[in-house]
Amino acid sequence: MEQPDSVTSGRGVAAGLVAYLIWGVLPVYFKLTEHVDVFEVLAHRIVWAVPVGALILFARKQWPDVRRALGNLRSFAWLSLAAALIAVNWLIYIYAVQQDQVFQASLGYYINPLMYVAIGVVFLGERLRSLQWLSILLATVGVLVLTVSYGALPWIALSLGVTFTAYGVIRKQIAVGAMPGLFIETLVLLPAAAAWLLWVGSLGTGSFSSVSTGTDLLLLFAGPLTVIPLLCFAIAARTLTLTAIGFMQFIAPTLQFLVGLFYGEVLTTAHIVCFVFIWIAVGLFSYDVLNANRLSRGRSGPASA
Repeated sequence: MEQPDSVTSGRGVAAGLVAYLIWGVLPVYFKLTEHVDVFEVLAHRIVWAVPVGALILFARKQWPDVRRALGNLRSFAWLSLAAALIAVNWLIYIYAVQQDQVFQASLGYYINPLMYVAIGVVFLGERLRSLQWLSILLATVGVLVLTVSYGALPWIALSLGVTFTAYGVIRKQIAVGAMPGLFIETLVLLPAAAAWLLWVGSLGTGSFSSVSTGTDLLLLFAGPLTVIPLLCFAIAARTLTLTAIGFMQFIAPTLQFLVGLFYGEVLTTAHIVCFVFIWIAVGLFSYDVLNANRLSRGRSGPASA
């Protein structure tokens, strides 16, 4: 059996850490741009992601993948639906940060892996192990605690979790790489985003080129901030096991939670109880995945040299 390439694995770990660290501190960027209307920030994120994505596709020689996806009606239709979902996800996320709801945003991405499991049960007829059922139960209790405390559903967290889960499920239906797929998605969204920026510009209510040079540079930086972590994630996904990726994905919501603390969001008793339930659920879920993988390797027998 071929031995793992430690250099390649190290590169994958580094790339994965870069991706999740950027996603984890992304609320800081949206705090810096909170004086800009949420729709305008979203529009800039889409518009500037297109040229950055095009440069990366050129460097990685992935234009044939883009052409194949654009020429396949089924793939293009799925990618268009994925584009709508990710745009809604981005919009809610930006809104959450601007409204000092980073804790809810963090919660949404903590429960995302558990939502994948729930979809597998409901729509794919998958069977859960005992610890997986317990994880989902604990996460549900945590969300209910926050709901009762708020007097309303924590809609930001649930919306982020649902839209990102649905986005991930749809992307799994399409044989398109991460970068070509994201480029097509932003291309689909580009006309509406560009039209919005032109409209607010004509009304004189846009922030670009009218507030400060610093604001302009921040809005231009939305493109690299959108594309670079996804590129790093694509590199990590090719070289690391799903288990490793699964553990790393909890880095981002943890950092988001810490960013919320840094910016002084009020950490209520309900928040603490909710997150304790979520963290226990995540711990049990992670342990179950590790244990299942260990047992699976044991049944497969020792590897040959």
